[in-house]
Amino acid sequence: MSKSIARTALPLILASTVLAGCAGGVQKSDWPVCAAVGALVGGAAGATQSGNVAGMAALGIGTTAGAYCWVHGKGNEQVARMEPAPAPAPAPAPAPAPLPKQEVITARDLHFAFDSAEVSLQDRAQLDGIAGRLRGEAASTRLSVTGHTDSKGTDAYNQRLSERRAKSVSNYLVQAGVPAASIVSVKGMGERQPIATNETAEGRATNRRVEIQIDRE
Repeated sequence: MSKSIARTALPLILASTVLAGCAGGVQKSDWPVCAAVGALVGGAAGATQSGNVAGMAALGIGTTAGAYCWVHGKGNEQVARMEPAPAPAPAPAPAPAPLPKQEVITARDLHFAFDSAEVSLQDRAQLDGIAGRLRGEAASTRLSVTGHTDSKGTDAYNQRLSERRAKSVSNYLVQAGVPAASIVSVKGMGERQPIATNETAEGRATNRRVEIQIDRE
């Protein structure tokens, strides 16, 4: 191999070696070092040449080596694999509010016929709704059914009437599925516990009622 061929081939061999090394694993943060290496390669190439043409070639080789390292070097940052965010755990259902120890359900404005304790057809929907609630109570729940009247009639008459109506409502609830064992008291209070005035028709209708008291453990 002649000296002129060697002088031409040597820079190319050095440059390709540097470029391959850069592309193979140099970090971008190391590009100044890589560029310096490229400059050294260029200097070596200049040393094998002579004249201005050789100097320009050396400079071009050094610049090219540094740029190639920058473009093809591996970045410092690691590209994270994009995984879908995990679905948030469902929030626990709020605990139901505790039931009160004692509660009173009132069947208002029952349409008993005069001197009658029979549950009318128009009252059954109201009592069916009450029975539906009571069927969901615990077996340990105690129910007390109390009848009330307005002030029309004598005290003795109203007392007996309130008792009969309380018994009628209690029987209806049992027929609708309420456990008979949970009903611990059936009584009448007559006209003695009004909750509205007896001086008006509206007030008297409010006083004619049956109350179901719920006692929970």
